[in-house]
Amino acid sequence: MKYTLMHKNIEVAEIVIDEFYGGISKISETINPSHLPIGTESKGEADRKALNEWWVERAIPASRDGIEAVLERLEISGTEMLLTKSLGASLSDRYWIKPYGADLAWKDVNFFENSFSVDMGNILFGQAIHGKINLNSPDNTTDGWLMKRWKIADGERILIKAGSKPYCQEPINEVIASRLMDRLNIPHVQYDIVWDNDDYPYSICKNLLQSFSDFITPETELIPAYRAMKQQKQPNHINFYQHFINCCESAGIDVVPFLDRMLTVDYIIANEDRHLNNFGIIRNAETLEWVSPAPIYDSGTSLFYNRPAAQFSFSRTQSKPFRNNHNDQIELVTSFDWFDFDSVKDFSSEVYELLMPYAERGFFDTERVDRLASFVNTRITAIKEIATKRSEK
Repeated sequence: MKYTLMHKNIEVAEIVIDEFYGGISKISETINPSHLPIGTESKGEADRKALNEWWVERAIPASRDGIEAVLERLEISGTEMLLTKSLGASLSDRYWIKPYGADLAWKDVNFFENSFSVDMGNILFGQAIHGKINLNSPDNTTDGWLMKRWKIADGERILIKAGSKPYCQEPINEVIASRLMDRLNIPHVQYDIVWDNDDYPYSICKNLLQSFSDFITPETELIPAYRAMKQQKQPNHINFYQHFINCCESAGIDVVPFLDRMLTVDYIIANEDRHLNNFGIIRNAETLEWVSPAPIYDSGTSLFYNRPAAQFSFSRTQSKPFRNNHNDQIELVTSFDWFDFDSVKDFSSEVYELLMPYAERGFFDTERVDRLASFVNTRITAIKEIATKRSEK
């Protein structure tokens, strides 16, 4: 199957996609190497292996909760086969594929302006579909292991995300992180929680590229840190943290203040999964200029979300992406001068209030609520102690 890889209306490369496994099997021609996805260009040409890696990354991961049942229902072998159903379009960036010879433009296919089918989202959430299934949906290019889907509500693209058993705590963790960053005046994607028939919690948020209209435009896109770090080769003696800073600096972005805030928030909520696709940079898709760090998003795998209260560890918690535990990672923060301690002095009380509906609905008991609120208070106090010690040096 022949396609043209497009970046908005810019032709990037002529490619062939294997109809049996859904991957890129051939690069027929590289047209505009500067617009290739970061890390897929070699000596002015598209590197097939690297481009295929990027393409497959766009698919729903095999680790997605319940995806095997979905694939069986659709009678396809893997999630890569879903990519061409929606022309590879995403709500994170401006790339897509145009069938060879088709008279199509970005305005005709993108999900930012055009409606899309809810069939895939319904299937992902286990709902029955009758008749012919329309798979033209941004759900085909949404990453992450939790069950999630896109919907359009009042003209806005809304991401709905479930939690994981037994506590289903990730949705409220997103809200807690949002409220914390509200108080600290940190740019972030705003999350809220809804209850399905008062029975099951979901987090909801606007598309990141809609959430911050002051610096997000129809030309901008999200470049995950993993991709941004492929802008240049990482020297053996440089760690991930410094390499990301170096890549951003070479593109004109001072990313250190952003990292200070992200790592501090992750320390307070004990975020275990801030991997290199869970933060990134906003880029102009037409000029390729890097604009700014992206607002913070995806903070749900926090606050011991999948462990019983008896297994909480207040002293050492595992972390990503730069160090394996938060006690070490918080040492990377260069300054706490921005941290307004007065704004969060009663935040543990808000955490308690946000978690109590879970106890009232039987997801967990009040002991868990008490311990999580206490943990947040302990971590805020620890930040204050670290900042005080540094100021005394």
